[in-house]
Amino acid sequence: MLSEAELHELESSLLPALERHHLRLLAHSLRCLQQAAAEAGQSSGSASALNDPAHLHAWAARQPNLLTDPAFIPVLVEQLGKAAVQLEQISQERGKPPLQLELSDLVAWAKACADARLTAPPPPPLTPPHS
Repeated sequence: MLSEAELHELESSLLPALERHHLRLLAHSLRCLQQAAAEAGQSSGSASALNDPAHLHAWAARQPNLLTDPAFIPVLVEQLGKAAVQLEQISQERGKPPLQLELSDLVAWAKACADARLTAPPPPPLTPPHS
């Protein structure tokens, strides 16, 4: 779960609302993956927690807030797997293992992506087809 300070850090970024929402989901996924790895006794440098759906399913099945909706567990595990792919990409760009990423890393990555979009040359104008 994200702390109040982390939520404030995310909300205080000047990123558009949709990107902040994506970051909240990514940060929550990161915290879930970190917790799953810690409970399994895996080091934060280990990527196996990111790549093992069975391990993530077992972790999710132990979460008290999911006991009332066990049908959600496979959906959560699938979404964590998708987030893990993106976290692995971000970790390569940031030069640290995925499970050692912090919210500040995610915010810096999102800002860099936004800056790259803003500085990219505009696409050429569309021209109508010749008749």
